[in-house]
Amino acid sequence: MASKGSPVGKEVEMEEIRVLIARREVHKVEQEENVQTEHGVVHVAIQGERQKPVMITYHDIGQNNVSGFGGFFSFGSMQPLLRHFCIYHVNAPGQEENAAQFPENYVYPTMDQLADMLVSVCSHFGIKRFVGFGVGAGANILSRFAIAHHEKVEALVLINGVAKPAGWTEWGYQKVSNWYLKGKGMTEFSEDYLLWHHFGKETLERNHDLVTVFHNSLIKQNPFNLALFCDSWIRRTDLGVWRQTDPEKKKTAKQLKCPVLEVTGSSSPHVDDTVDMNSRLDPANANWLKLSDCGGLVLDEQPGKVCEALVLFLQGMGFAASMSNTRTKISRQESHDSDSFLARRESLTYPPTYSDRRLSASGSPPLNRPRASTYPATQTQPEDRSPLLDK
Repeated sequence: MASKGSPVGKEVEMEEIRVLIARREVHKVEQEENVQTEHGVVHVAIQGERQKPVMITYHDIGQNNVSGFGGFFSFGSMQPLLRHFCIYHVNAPGQEENAAQFPENYVYPTMDQLADMLVSVCSHFGIKRFVGFGVGAGANILSRFAIAHHEKVEALVLINGVAKPAGWTEWGYQKVSNWYLKGKGMTEFSEDYLLWHHFGKETLERNHDLVTVFHNSLIKQNPFNLALFCDSWIRRTDLGVWRQTDPEKKKTAKQLKCPVLEVTGSSSPHVDDTVDMNSRLDPANANWLKLSDCGGLVLDEQPGKVCEALVLFLQGMGFAASMSNTRTKISRQESHDSDSFLARRESLTYPPTYSDRRLSASGSPPLNRPRASTYPATQTQPEDRSPLLDK
């Protein structure tokens, strides 16, 4: 059995990392524009033909359109679906790669203002209705927009969606991380917290090639700008949506009125947040999907399973109806994309490549580093929800 420290183990590790990086670099956009809004400038990357139905993506903290969606939209199984949509990748102010640093006195938009900026984006590009696809903070922003402008949103796909304000533990860690980001740049503390935020403990311990790729993307972001975005995220207010059973109250209740697909990983640090959000949504419109043996970065950890769910969800709404035999096609493409690496992973043992570091006792964000492994994904759902897929 080849060890991680052996020449063969190192060669396979580097090849895996190169493929993950290559998938993100293949992510091509036809055009990029800066859109002026009432609350500042947003950078938008456009992918696809503009006459097609529109999908708007929004990334999480510590991400941008490349690191958040580049790998997923370059995945082989996604290509047939992309032919049916024009994708508008919206970057939060100052979060795109190599962005200029904001001045010290810059007032960053709140979460509600970030949602309001999408009105200007839609107006600028002539977008009447769209499918929203958000991760973490981006899912929260798109949800706020959908509540205020339900007539513009066809559907929402929310990865690790959160409806409630930040808790004290999250607030404390984010505050310390932001202090470092503003004063010292991307320090070990901030990096470890963001890695935990995106992956969770289990993925950090086992999937070190993916963590390495994400680490490389973090250093391309402006740390001061990132701290401002994180500040807005931890100051978020409650979405204020609640499930109503009374037919009369339901008509006027604050709610997401469009179909919603919520996705999370079984070991994601945000599972409880997605369950809380799911419990607030109208069960007639909402679907909740949990992928087993998967952390928080589901788009990169289980792209094939997410793609399958996304295709079936959109086909149920009448999009991409010409795509047939979805499960078979995705399974074949996923096998083609990954078989060469899976076979070699099975014969390798991966010890951590970073020194272990912890900020606190168990129960707080664990900041260990990773070991690689690959497992199949399955679906589970809360007891009061019907499954989206029968895997």
